[in-house]
Amino acid sequence: MKAAKIYGAKDIRVEETSVPSLEAGHVLIKVDYAGICGSDMHEYMAGTFPIRTQPVLGHEFSGTVVEIGEGVTEMQPGDKVAVEPLIACGHCANCRRGMANLCTNSSGYGYSLSGGFAEYAVVREQNAFKLPEGMDVKLGALVEPTAVAVHAVRQSTLRLGDTAAIFGAGPIGLLLLQAVKAAGASEIIVVEVSDERREKALELGATHVIHPVETDAVQQIKELTGGGVDVAFDAAGVQATFLSGVSAVRKGGEFKVVSLWEQPVTFSPNSFVKTEAKITGSYAYVNLFPEVIRLLARGIIDGNKVITSLIPLEDIVGKGFEALASDRKQCKILVDMQLS
Repeated sequence: MKAAKIYGAKDIRVEETSVPSLEAGHVLIKVDYAGICGSDMHEYMAGTFPIRTQPVLGHEFSGTVVEIGEGVTEMQPGDKVAVEPLIACGHCANCRRGMANLCTNSSGYGYSLSGGFAEYAVVREQNAFKLPEGMDVKLGALVEPTAVAVHAVRQSTLRLGDTAAIFGAGPIGLLLLQAVKAAGASEIIVVEVSDERREKALELGATHVIHPVETDAVQQIKELTGGGVDVAFDAAGVQATFLSGVSAVRKGGEFKVVSLWEQPVTFSPNSFVKTEAKITGSYAYVNLFPEVIRLLARGIIDGNKVITSLIPLEDIVGKGFEALASDRKQCKILVDMQLS
């Protein structure tokens, strides 16, 4: 089979490799779609990831079960599934506290185990979630990033009727926007430099969009909300959005950081000490795939509006990683194995 393997910074190669062996309690999946994630981009640009022990990337993927291993009871060949990549140990202190996303002994498909940028993948039965009849398999590849957004909103202090700001309208930002809208936010302000992404944010329900280079985003947010939003989400991960996000929340509000960072930030603690604002983080998700599948299947979150390109596996570098690095019009690029 063909698989995309990473060997270092800007060094991904599509190569022939063996179909992974089926094990007891596992299923063999013919991958249909796999998404390029921001964390994949970080690794492509820098060439490092702290828990990588194998070269096949791809942790956002869906496909069709083609064979089941001994002991599998809930899956059958022909089932369409979305794959949850995270594997928690179930025994560490964080797992026992119900925080499997923060497992200290975790592994995962596309990280320490071969991922979805391949024609076939073998995953544990409990990591494969059936898609309902009639659900587009493409949307199965969006379950993982949508779960990141839904978890962030669930972990936040946002309540029905609150105001929210989202800094960055990439894939996670646009999914956050829809999750915030579904949670009942009354005003949703999106801050984004890309014209195309601001237009997409308006299409998906933003009440206001702001170009942060042309407009003082913090000042405008405070004017629109009478002093600041209840919750601001950072989905960009740069110095400017961190500083603006902290300053854009009302006194006692929350700044929720969802993005991963390539560089540290510098800021004054007075920006939240004097306002009693809270800075909190959100990482991955915990037991959310069934709920997120329903949100996508029923169109409560419109995954199709986030997808901007379908590409064959052979073009994953040029039309995938390089396109995301250089073209702000791109949002979520999916590798379509049927095009390979």
